[in-house]
Amino acid sequence: MSERLQPGDTAPAFTLPDADGKDVSLADYRGRKVIVYFYPAALTPGCTKQACDFTDNLDVLADAGYDVIGVSPDKPEKLARFREKEDLKVTLVGDPDKETLTAYGAFGEKKLYGKTVTGVIRSTVVVDEEGKVERALYNVKATGHVAKIIKDLGI
Repeated sequence: MSERLQPGDTAPAFTLPDADGKDVSLADYRGRKVIVYFYPAALTPGCTKQACDFTDNLDVLADAGYDVIGVSPDKPEKLARFREKEDLKVTLVGDPDKETLTAYGAFGEKKLYGKTVTGVIRSTVVVDEEGKVERALYNVKATGHVAKIIKDLGI
């Protein structure tokens, strides 16, 4: 089981391919706050709802100084299909090796329909301008999560 991040921890660095196959690094966002959210799979109902919620609130979040990056174990080709099908504006990156997911505590054992399975733990980590963890939320719900983040961040 991977360790969960705590406020004040240094956010693990990552460089992952986006839906167009271009590298996106956490370091690219230095000086801005970033909401990094982890979801199990593109083109599934809950993950679509969450990605659409982030897209719908992107301007509100950007005006408050936050960028958004969605991370899943999907390959860039699937992320591109997801982005096109749902008209997503959120930056989506793929982590097929699950190294970043694990480093953020977003991959490991979880309960699914009463069974213990290993997989992606739906999580959100807010990283400040200096690359430190401001908030780390685990086992979040897909529905209503973005509204909760906006409320919790006082936006």
